Amino acid sequence: MIVLTDSAQDAVRSAIAKADSAPAGLRIQVEAGGCAGYKYMMGLVAEPEADDAVVEKEDLKVFIDPVSQPLLAGTTIDFVVALEGSGFTFENPNASNNCSCGKSFG
Repeated sequence: MIVLTDSAQDAVRSAIAKADSAPAGLRIQVEAGGCAGYKYMMGLVAEPEADDAVVEKEDLKVFIDPVSQPLLAGTTIDFVVALEGSGFTFENPNASNNCSCGKSFG
């Protein structure tokens, strides 16, 4: 369904290690909004929702709600460290356009 690069996996592991409680995994979802129509939302969660798809990569679990699944299918998520700033990037084959911030798509 989705691919997390090694860099993205390392960033998620680092966030989990710094969390106050032990999260079950990373939730990735798409919501209406952003400057291109949809925006990516990510966060650590204590447990998945009952209807979530669960993507496992080694010791990491990623949870994706049913509405977001078709919008995220085939997406590669990377974590980039650059002079302009660090953060997650999304290469989404379902996006017909992207905004310049890289956090929303249409």
